Amino acid sequence: MTTVLPPTPSQTVGPFYGYALPFTGGGDIAPAGHPRTVTVHGYVHDGQGAPVPDAVIETWQAAPDGSLAGRPGSLRRDPVTGGFLGRNGVDFTGFGRVATDADGHWAVRTLAPPARLPYLCVCVFARGLMHHLYTRAYFADDTSGITDGALAALPEERRATLLARREADGTRRFDIRLQGERETVFLDFR
Repeated sequence: MTTVLPPTPSQTVGPFYGYALPFTGGGDIAPAGHPRTVTVHGYVHDGQGAPVPDAVIETWQAAPDGSLAGRPGSLRRDPVTGGFLGRNGVDFTGFGRVATDADGHWAVRTLAPPARLPYLCVCVFARGLMHHLYTRAYFADDTSGITDGALAALPEERRATLLARREADGTRRFDIRLQGERETVFLDFR
């Protein structure tokens, strides 16, 4: 006779992860000195609008040529000592991981994604969450030119929460609101 056990309940994903997951240069996705780098930044807010100072943000994206393979190099190790070397500063890896600061601010330096995949995939780890959250940061000033199915399924007023808006200095701003008014649209992948 087989005994069926109930599933183990989830635990929150933080805040302990914030001390080990971020790594030096984790937000430096673009090669150092690349002329087309763009900074994507924002703030993570909780349901009351307060900053979340101990969240971790991961981003993934297609390379500017549209390839999805990425490049190794985010967590290189020294073959002699086994120590952490960090990024090599030359390759575009497509992956970034950064912690928020005391004000809930985060930033990555990357290259603009291609027109056919005009977004960064964003994953949010934060205290109190039972599971990490997925969203997208679209490189557009409005949603009128984007034909993406994920956006088309949303009401117009909710689409705006997925825009990484261009600022006067050329950076892109993408704030993440975990709940409440203007909550960021989160995606469910099953």
